[in-house]
Amino acid sequence: MKNIYLFLTLLGIVMTASAQNVAKSDPEAKKILDAVSARFKTFKTTKATFTYNVENAAGKILSSKKGTIFMKGTKYRVSIVGQEIFCDGNNIWTYDKAANEVTITKFDGEGTTLTPQKLFTNFYDEDFLYKMNGEKKQGAKTIQEIEMTPNDKTKPFHKVYLYIDKAAKTISSTKVLEKTGNRYSYTVNSLTPNTAIDDGQFLFDAKKFPGIEIVDLR
Repeated sequence: MKNIYLFLTLLGIVMTASAQNVAKSDPEAKKILDAVSARFKTFKTTKATFTYNVENAAGKILSSKKGTIFMKGTKYRVSIVGQEIFCDGNNIWTYDKAANEVTITKFDGEGTTLTPQKLFTNFYDEDFLYKMNGEKKQGAKTIQEIEMTPNDKTKPFHKVYLYIDKAAKTISSTKVLEKTGNRYSYTVNSLTPNTAIDDGQFLFDAKKFPGIEIVDLR
């Protein structure tokens, strides 16, 4: 389940900035990030599709996968090829299709549980310094680039880049540069707010998977 855990790790690497780092970080970048967070918090539900790419140091794509995210309050569902995560706000089911195995854990909304929502709301962590690198045109869109550097030099990555759609005030893509040279990127292909999403989307039904192995860690 490495890919799905990496996905959530990258989504959750950024949280709320401390006063110390706000003073050191770029005020212009903070203003942009605050606007993105404020806009996302107005959405009652969100459906997004994304592409996950892994590249080597030379820029060659080693793998590419497409996925979908559904979010509603604290509930979410992440689907990527071969793997899915369901969260109903109380429990988290992590399903590995190849192994026909699901791992169940307890959701801790007040703790350090990594969730897709954190990508869109709290992405300027006390462990990062951030700065505005400028703007560029991407088709008809104006994209703002924000560079983030971890304070903890023992982390496996040394840079994170956020690309913001200036007009929409939403994240267009995220890129993480590992010290090994590999690069991981998530591109948001579509973002649909306030669409009707049934709560059943966030529940895992083991009856639909004959012979499934259940690992309950609650």
